[in-house]
Amino acid sequence: MPASRLHRVAVLVLEGAKPLDVGIPAQVFTTRASMPYEVRVCGAAPGLVTGGDGLAYSVAHGLDALAWADIVFVPGYRFPDRDDPPRAVVDALIAAHDRGARLAAISTGAFALAATGLLDGRRATTHWHYTRALMARHPLVRVDENVLFVDEGSVLTSAGAASGIDLCLHILRGDLGVAASNHAARRLVAAPYRSGGQAQYVPRSVPEPLGERFAATREWALHRLGEPLTLDILARQAGVSPRTFSRRFVEETGCTPMQWVMRARIDLARELLERSQRSVEQIAADVGLGTGANLRLHFQRILGTTPSEYRRTFTKGE
Repeated sequence: MPASRLHRVAVLVLEGAKPLDVGIPAQVFTTRASMPYEVRVCGAAPGLVTGGDGLAYSVAHGLDALAWADIVFVPGYRFPDRDDPPRAVVDALIAAHDRGARLAAISTGAFALAATGLLDGRRATTHWHYTRALMARHPLVRVDENVLFVDEGSVLTSAGAASGIDLCLHILRGDLGVAASNHAARRLVAAPYRSGGQAQYVPRSVPEPLGERFAATREWALHRLGEPLTLDILARQAGVSPRTFSRRFVEETGCTPMQWVMRARIDLARELLERSQRSVEQIAADVGLGTGANLRLHFQRILGTTPSEYRRTFTKGE
């Protein structure tokens, strides 16, 4: 993995904070020997913060934690479309961003980021129930209603609570690599990567009757990436016609079956590059891409780098 350093994570609890939204980053990035993160839960001031759904939070830190953190998470909170957070909170978020911290919103936490002006002209998302309210309150934000999360580099936003897990795993993947992200996903019993066709965001799953069957088909395919996986083979495994499978798969995942297979193969190649000394040619065969040239082509197209360059980022300092 990349030369490790301690990543400092602040979870900013605002009035009316949603319990799941607070717990997700706190649990994903919890301090442990295998994870180079330190987490501090904070509020506008140390002490008791009234949360949503009948809960309250006793936080040990105030806004000083934002000056300390490398990543600041803003969990969702109740009635975000009524009032902006206190001015001191907005100013602290702007100051954290200005000195290089990443700001990441879960669900309606996007409203707090929008209040800073940092989302103006940028893509963002939030819980589906509040997307129109976010558009109305902050018309300069390019709200995308149809994604799990949006990564704009220094500011990231996600949809509902479950997509907060996807966002955290995405950040973890960027910081520590695919192997660490997959390990965290297994610990959480979560999908390791709900991939769409684009590297910077993941399309939102649309609930539909065949969702569970297709989840099983995807799991089946993940164990056979080195084998031929055509549309006909996947459809036969799902028990539907290729046409029905293709249409419903796009509805469920936001990408075509073969786009999903390609991204899964690239993700497996990333993990093998991180964790093994196998050659690019060997890895290409392992993940079902045949030749090193084919792996390099798709690796560059999807990730914007080469397998060799990617591997080097995970061997520096070792």
